[in-house]
Amino acid sequence: MKIMIVVGARPNFMKAAPVVFAIHDHNASVAALPGVSQTDSAEQIQLVLVHTGQHYDEAMSGSFFSDLGLPKPDVHLEVGSGSHAAQTAEIMRRFEAVILEKKPDLVMVFGDVNSTVACALVTSKIVLDSSGKRPLIAHVEAGLRSFDRAMPEEINRVITDHLSDLLFVTEESGKENLCREGIKPEKIHFVGNTMIDSLRASEEKAGKSAILDQFGLRGASNGSVKRYALLTLHRPSNVDDRETFLSILEGLDELAGSCPILFSAHPRTRKRIAEFGLERFFQAGNEQSGNETGIRLLDPLGYFDFLCLMKHAALVVTDSGGIQEETTCLKVPCVTVRENTERPVTVTCGTNVIAGTNSENIRRAVKDQLSGKKQGRVPEKWDGQAAGRIVQTIVQEFRESEPSADSSATISRGASVSDAG
Repeated sequence: MKIMIVVGARPNFMKAAPVVFAIHDHNASVAALPGVSQTDSAEQIQLVLVHTGQHYDEAMSGSFFSDLGLPKPDVHLEVGSGSHAAQTAEIMRRFEAVILEKKPDLVMVFGDVNSTVACALVTSKIVLDSSGKRPLIAHVEAGLRSFDRAMPEEINRVITDHLSDLLFVTEESGKENLCREGIKPEKIHFVGNTMIDSLRASEEKAGKSAILDQFGLRGASNGSVKRYALLTLHRPSNVDDRETFLSILEGLDELAGSCPILFSAHPRTRKRIAEFGLERFFQAGNEQSGNETGIRLLDPLGYFDFLCLMKHAALVVTDSGGIQEETTCLKVPCVTVRENTERPVTVTCGTNVIAGTNSENIRRAVKDQLSGKKQGRVPEKWDGQAAGRIVQTIVQEFRESEPSADSSATISRGASVSDAG
């Protein structure tokens, strides 16, 4: 069985790494069976790791591979940046040649970035032999919906889900959304959240990060952590519109006056700050600072450093879906500056509140969260074992699909494992 795992952007790396490790664990278990060699078992999984290069610089890509322990990609498409159309088209053009050469049995994509939908589209239309065989498509983090088609990610999610053969969901809302859209229940598998797998596996190393000392966030006398907040903004709807960006920053003025806000800024966001003349809201902050208040503008951080800052923050303000999940898992108060979320479990079960982008609503949400009124809990199956369930499900599906040596790649749907666990 040959599985091709496709990653392209920073969030994909945290979601894919546990699956890579689960495949290695599976192969080791198979090889340890009596009388089975490493090379002759039919249940060994051959892994091909493809990086599209959607995020391509060291801060957004290379350091995350290193931090997460991911192997060097077998294939790097080196696509780079561009408009949605140009980037998606270039990924499709380059990925087609790779899939025709490698001929995987299954292509696995993650999340909702352009790489996700581009590679799913190519796989859905590819023909590998005269019988019309194509690889199966597996979508990890399927079924999430913001119900806002103005979000490019929402388009990517919906298209990818309707092309996929195996849909791995992180929360119950994902199952409900997919069934409502007419996707057969036997295709849907509630396995948990691989991003939380990465978080749980990395907590110890993150705890050894020196980032708190670097930024002067430990008390000199007893080493306790000073009060600070963490901010991330990257969505075009927030940072590409000056009035919206300004409204968010004004909504954080009271918080910035009471404690430092550490802002790990995407390169695009830094560009917009300069273009919109918003520099007055920020101060440089990549090293220890004597300033006890204000928004400190940081370069993008590595995974362990960012996880350490998130874990010890009094509050996180974000427009990132993944950070909504991570703060819920860490039980850190989170304010989401968006009008909606595709991850409702972080609100109904976790520590997240949706504030929108209105200044006064943001101020109110910040005050409410800092009051400690909202007590969250960790959602079902966010236990660090999601990747193992994914690999187990795939192996079982291939067992059921190969009753004879000449069987096609069409999955047998005789039994549902929609609650793999």
